[in-house]
Order: sequence, then C-alpha cells, then structure tokens
Amino acid sequence: MRRWTLVGLVALVVALPVILAACGSESSETAASPTSAMPSPAAQDIVDTAVAAGQFTTLATALQAAGLVDALKGDGPFTVFAPTDEAFAKLPAGTLDELLKDPTAALADILKYHVVSGKVMAADVTDGMTAPTLQGAELKFTVKDGNVYVNDAMVTQADVEASNGVIHVIDSVLLPPTSPSPSS
Repeated sequence: MRRWTLVGLVALVVALPVILAACGSESSETAASPTSAMPSPAAQDIVDTAVAAGQFTTLATALQAAGLVDALKGDGPFTVFAPTDEAFAKLPAGTLDELLKDPTAALADILKYHVVSGKVMAADVTDGMTAPTLQGAELKFTVKDGNVYVNDAMVTQADVEASNGVIHVIDSVLLPPTSPSPSS
C-alpha cells in the first residue's frame, strides 16, 4: 500500500531531528538497535522527540537553518527518516558547512527528501516499495537479510512514534537524485 505523499517528505525533513532523538525509545522488527532512553515519544512531536534523543544535533541544526522546524511540528502525520550525527559525519569534509551557507536551497531539498507524508510503520514496508518525499523525488525501499534500507541507508531503529508521526533512524544522509540539466 502506497501512503507516501509529498507532504510526508516535508514532514520527514522537519521531523528528522525529532526522529533521531527518539530512536532509542522503541524497538522494531527491522535491524534496529537501541540508542538511549527517550521520554514518552508519542507525547512529543517529531522535532521534540528527535531533539530529546540527543543524537540528532546536526539534523536539528540543519532543520532550524532551513526553516523547516515549524512544518515538522505541524499536525502531520509525517514519516521521517532521521540521520544521526554519525550519519552526517560520513559526508565529505566541508559539505555541511557549504550547505548551511544557503540553507533554503539545497539543504532544504535534502532535508525534505527525508520526509514522507503519512505515518508509515516498519510493518508497512515491502521490498521494492517506493514513496514520494516532500522534496518531490521518490525513496526506494529494500528488505535484505532482515534489514530495511531506504535507498542505500539502513534503518537502524524503526517505529519511534511521535504525536504527529513516526521516526525511523537511518545510518546515512539521503541525497535526492539530481536531474540532468537541459542542454539547450
């Protein structure tokens, strides 16, 4: 069942810091590993859940810089694929600093690429499934050896529930596909 929409993508980007912060409070059927104890995540929105987790400071900073926090604090529901601070550290040196120079352009697109409209739980994911993000491009899901992957990022903690959606912690930053520029 495909319940992924563009609004969900925006929600994912906005909720990513919350998701990352909340990743330690729930377990899932996927390759999830507990991180840290979290306050009752369902009582907090996606952003507050991620921030409370303490491992999404880079995501929270990026969301704030891109002006996406208020959107992810909205009613939702949103599904956010939240990269941890360690995931952001895997980016080439200087990449994040460069993106933060103009956060409403490429950075906002990257963050929106982490959000899907609607609440998608781990049990809803099937191998080969795709979902449109708030950025506009689709994410592709793969189930392999008991692990769930979003594009090439592995879900390390699934189904961290928040009052306005769900967070799935991932081990890499998702980068939207680039469109070839017209050659005219």
